[in-house]
Amino acid sequence: MSRIAIPATTADTPAASQPLLQAVEKQLGTVPNMFRMIANSPSALKGYLALSGALAEGSLPAPTRERIALAVAELNNCGYCLAAHSYLGANMAKLDPAEIRANRRGHSTDPKADAAVRFAASVVTARGQVSDDEVKAVKLAGYSDAQVVEIVLHVAVNTLTNYANEVAQTVVDFPAVDALAA
Repeated sequence: MSRIAIPATTADTPAASQPLLQAVEKQLGTVPNMFRMIANSPSALKGYLALSGALAEGSLPAPTRERIALAVAELNNCGYCLAAHSYLGANMAKLDPAEIRANRRGHSTDPKADAAVRFAASVVTARGQVSDDEVKAVKLAGYSDAQVVEIVLHVAVNTLTNYANEVAQTVVDFPAVDALAA
């Protein structure tokens, strides 16, 4: 059971959250529990959606964004986000099961994406204190300064949802994902 209320429907959320959730439903076909939980604060929902929306318009491809989300969720041990991004990775970004496992382990089977995922994992584990060599490596793989910034912001927005879902203990409404073997 969630430690923070998850309104049962969009109509049960604060009035200011309702049009935002209606837009989520239009885009996803449903309103996952995480969005309804965050909707307890219309300002938090507005901020999260604004940052996520802006980053979606960035230059990183959707599959790379999902790869980063999977790595960050695994490192932050967020069961909700692992389930959500495993589902989205497979069904929206068309990542295969081997790629999703690789992403959860902090790398990718695609050489260019591997640099982005490894860098994102380093940002998480080093809490932003990455080395010059790590920045150089992601840039040598073909990522621009703008894309490096986007990778860092994807780490941040995913960490935000990881923490919110862990604090709330949001009930998982995506297909469950097993823990990785050590």
